[in-house]
Amino acid sequence: MIRTSVKITAIVLALVFLASGLAFAAKPKKPAKEMDVGEMLMTSFEMMEKGKFEAAQKLLDKVLAKDPGNPLALNNMAAIMVKQNKFDKADTYLNQSLARAKGYMVQVNRVCQVRGICVAFKPAAGGSGNQELEPLVKMNIDMVKQYMSADPLAGKGPR
Repeated sequence: MIRTSVKITAIVLALVFLASGLAFAAKPKKPAKEMDVGEMLMTSFEMMEKGKFEAAQKLLDKVLAKDPGNPLALNNMAAIMVKQNKFDKADTYLNQSLARAKGYMVQVNRVCQVRGICVAFKPAAGGSGNQELEPLVKMNIDMVKQYMSADPLAGKGPR
């Protein structure tokens, strides 16, 4: 009986050492590489160019969670809101963008055309933008406001 318990104890100890050795030797999983704000802005822009507005919106939401008030993310989010006919939200995003747009450089590229509005811009790689964002945001605000004022009110006809 003593021999059996000694054998069982020896086997259990061997298994414990073996399991701990395997756990120690196993390579730890690398966490998935998290994209930085610049990469997310570029990827969301590319998605918008391809017409994948829902995926771009999710990525822009992540940008705004990391960098609240990012003027390019807010501007491009407004472009998505225009695409969804949510002009009041587009106007809100654009006004939030305007507060931080001065001095922010972008590449000017038209990515969508909805009723002559919806202008989104490409992030400048390495600070090599060709246009300051502030006047572009102001232009977008004017276009959205013009369209909103031209819409008829529900049950009241044209404004």
